[in-house]
Amino acid sequence: MPLLELHNVIKRLGNTRERTFTLHIPEFTLEASQHLALVGASGSGKTTLLHLISGIVRADSGSIRIAGTDTTTLTEARRDRFRAQHIGIVHQTFNLLQGLTARENVLVATMFADNKEAEERTNALLARLGLGAKMHNKPRELSIGEQQRVAVARALVNKPALILADEPTASVDAPNAARVISEMRAVASEEGASILTITHDAAVQAMFPESVQIQDVVRSLEGS
Repeated sequence: MPLLELHNVIKRLGNTRERTFTLHIPEFTLEASQHLALVGASGSGKTTLLHLISGIVRADSGSIRIAGTDTTTLTEARRDRFRAQHIGIVHQTFNLLQGLTARENVLVATMFADNKEAEERTNALLARLGLGAKMHNKPRELSIGEQQRVAVARALVNKPALILADEPTASVDAPNAARVISEMRAVASEEGASILTITHDAAVQAMFPESVQIQDVVRSLEGS
C-alpha cells in the first residue's frame, strides 16, 4: 500500500461572474521511503497540492489517504493532531516564531505529537545540521541558511512518515541548498520517511532520484 494516495481530489480555487476555477488531481501516489521532486512553474498548483495533502486546505471532494487514513474525513482538530504525528512540513518562508530561540522553534512542533524524546531529538537534529552552538539564538540572530535548517529540524523532529517541502531552497544560495537537501534526505532515508518536495529549480530537481512534472499530476479546470 502506498504511503500517500490521492484519488479524484477537487479543490475550487475561486469564481468569476461566468466561470468556476478548480484544481483536479485524478490520481497521485507516493510510496513509503520514496523521495520525489514535483516540478513546475509558479502558479501551477504545486503549493495548493501540498496544502491539500497536509490538510492545511480542505478538499471539496475526493480522498487523500496517508498511512491508510483518509484525512478528508477527519475533523479539523483530528486533522491537526494527525498532521503533527505523521507529517513534517518545510515552508518556503520558514514560518519561524521570532520571539523563540531556534531550539524552542523546533520544540513547538512536538506540542501536539506524542514525542517522548522531544528535547533529545531536538538537540541532536540541531547539532547534526550545524546549529549546536546557535540553538539558543533567535531567528533574527541567524542567517537565512541557518533559519532554513531550523525549519528542516522542526519538520523532522517528530519522525514523520511523510515530509512535505514547499520550495525549501528558494531563499538560500546553492551551497546551503545542497546541504539542507542532502541532510533532509539522509535523515529521511535512515528513518524510512517519504519526501515530496515541490520546486521550480532544476538544480533542486537534480538532487532527487525521481521527479515528476506538475502538469502530469494536477489539472486546472474551468467550468460554467
